[in-house]
Amino acid sequence: MNVDELRWFAALAERQHMTAVARDLHISQPALSRAIGRLEAQVGVPLFDRRGRVLALNHHGRRYLAHVRRALEELDAGAAAVADVADAEHGELRLWFLHTLGSWLVPALVGAYREEHPAVRFRLAQRGTAALLAGFDEGEADLVLMGPRPARRRLAWHRLVTEPLLLAVPPRHRLAGRRSVRLEEVADEPFVGLQPGNALRALTDDLCRRAGFEPKIAFEGDEVATLRGLVAAGLGVALVSPQRVAAEEVTTATPHLRVRDADAERALGMVWDPERLETPVVSAFRTFVIEDGRRLCNEAMHQKPA
Repeated sequence: MNVDELRWFAALAERQHMTAVARDLHISQPALSRAIGRLEAQVGVPLFDRRGRVLALNHHGRRYLAHVRRALEELDAGAAAVADVADAEHGELRLWFLHTLGSWLVPALVGAYREEHPAVRFRLAQRGTAALLAGFDEGEADLVLMGPRPARRRLAWHRLVTEPLLLAVPPRHRLAGRRSVRLEEVADEPFVGLQPGNALRALTDDLCRRAGFEPKIAFEGDEVATLRGLVAAGLGVALVSPQRVAAEEVTTATPHLRVRDADAERALGMVWDPERLETPVVSAFRTFVIEDGRRLCNEAMHQKPA
């Protein structure tokens, strides 16, 4: 049984005339007759009542035809879906990224790309570091935007931009009026951090250790926005990325101080697997990000909130 034979059966069920259907399908009548015979042998029952060259579906044939039509519809839909994905101008791309990149970096890249390729569809997902890499390993994401570079050697990385890490302190904190700080100045303060396994949490722990102390993690959250809220409530200080939201969305006046310690920053970039087969739309977007991404991200990074 093959797809052609199923299509021939469906056509014959419609016309019920062997000669006419063979002519329409551009095959010989004996070839069509043999194909129908093989199909009937495989299903185990006759599907037509024969009256010379004219055939009529019997009750077995009518029941079988309903299933064949559904099968052919699914096969055609699958072929169309694959063709759509393989089309660099109309395909779909699954882009996953850190929560903090959703307000500026992702819109900058996706918006610029869609101006030139408006029919490309993006499926976007925000995750923490561990979830991003897990989803990528499981094949749920085509490309990942994150930082810093993951330690796995097999993954390729393209740096887009480096952003400073800032120390968020409560509004009435003793350092609230300062513009910059060294981490050793808050060695005895409670810290608010992301859950272990997140890259920003690892950076926080590493920078504090290099400053000569182990951070006292008082509270843990899943998103940087949560950290800011906890800091605003006076529950501790936190190393966070710059706040890039519109002025009307800022709900707290939490001071953010520049950190003068060396390497108080994180590199942001794109991750992909060089051994994974890419669809044309994924390959085209990856090339676009490599060629134009740094410029677009730097422009977005220095754009002032509305």
